[in-house]
Amino acid sequence: MNSSPNKVIIDLSALRYNLLKIRELVGQGTRIMGIVKSDAYGHGLIPVARELEKLRIDSLGLNYLPEAIRLRGEGIETPVVILLGIYTPQDAKKVVDHNLIPVIYDLDSASMLSEEGKKSGRPINVYLKIDTGMGRLGVDFKETALFLKQLMKMKGVKIEGLFSHLSTADQEDTGFTETQIKNFKEVIAASRGIGLDLSMNNLANSAGIIRYRDAHFDLVRPGIMLYGGLPCPDFANPPPLRHLMTFCSSVLQVREVRHGTPISYGRTFYTDGSRKIAIVSAGYADGLNRSMSNKGMVLIHGQKARIIGRICMNLTIVDVTPIKGVNKGDRVYLLGKNKGNMITADDMASWANTISYEVLCSIGGRNRREYIHEEEVGQDS
Repeated sequence: MNSSPNKVIIDLSALRYNLLKIRELVGQGTRIMGIVKSDAYGHGLIPVARELEKLRIDSLGLNYLPEAIRLRGEGIETPVVILLGIYTPQDAKKVVDHNLIPVIYDLDSASMLSEEGKKSGRPINVYLKIDTGMGRLGVDFKETALFLKQLMKMKGVKIEGLFSHLSTADQEDTGFTETQIKNFKEVIAASRGIGLDLSMNNLANSAGIIRYRDAHFDLVRPGIMLYGGLPCPDFANPPPLRHLMTFCSSVLQVREVRHGTPISYGRTFYTDGSRKIAIVSAGYADGLNRSMSNKGMVLIHGQKARIIGRICMNLTIVDVTPIKGVNKGDRVYLLGKNKGNMITADDMASWANTISYEVLCSIGGRNRREYIHEEEVGQDS
């Protein structure tokens, strides 16, 4: 049994709400692939996938074959897409055994899948990854026709659709994203021109879903927005979304310290006057980025308390001088809402000079998780 005072609360009703907002944005004719890679961005692969299946998500996307097999082992029947594809003939056989849909981006993996598809007597559905400007995995969009002609000679695989990724859809300058959309449209047209029936083409990530209706195509792939986050902190005109994750800890000790007292490792902070400090039972081993030292905030009794000194492995010190009645055992909100005040993953990311994605993955993956179905979490009296 985990006796740690730290816990992450995941509100699955917020997941329902966010998916509804996504459906409103894309309309009835566009399918949705819920991205649950990296343990559902730290929210828990199996509970999130089960909830999305209940909500009749069209498909689920994750990075690696073992994650997909785990979903099948837990009884998830929704179509599952392996975003990073397969690497060995053994992987290809497992794709067939578990009825999975890999993304391909080279002829080697296509050949492995083709052989297994022929052995099984039914073609394996795949997506073809096209690089329209991301500069990452994929077939260069200018070489798509040549690649497809080689791929079409292989029996045992069926291309569900073309797959690409937007690199700057969260930025104010729309020019490059519009170029990627144009490239993708041209590739689809050329592919259909050589006889392919492509019905599941997809390009839009969360930023593309919100900002670029032309990027929706047949299917969209929401990731961070499923979990209540935005592609970037200053994202303009975002839809109303609800955060799923709250991270709670506890006060272990409250102390009065004199003027000029050094706080924590390295003496990076000295008190200015006599102060009241609270030692909190969470640190960088629990997912708090050490870069938040002397910059971040927490919530106690609904009020913000500044992190002072360096964040330790399992402890953090905060200044609670202005907050009345702080005692040992009081709940501390490192992420989430408390009595009308809130700390978001974007707040934490700004203090740590990182992105909210990393914040959620780090916290969610290192603490015990509790799942609830409520409209809001963390509303202690």
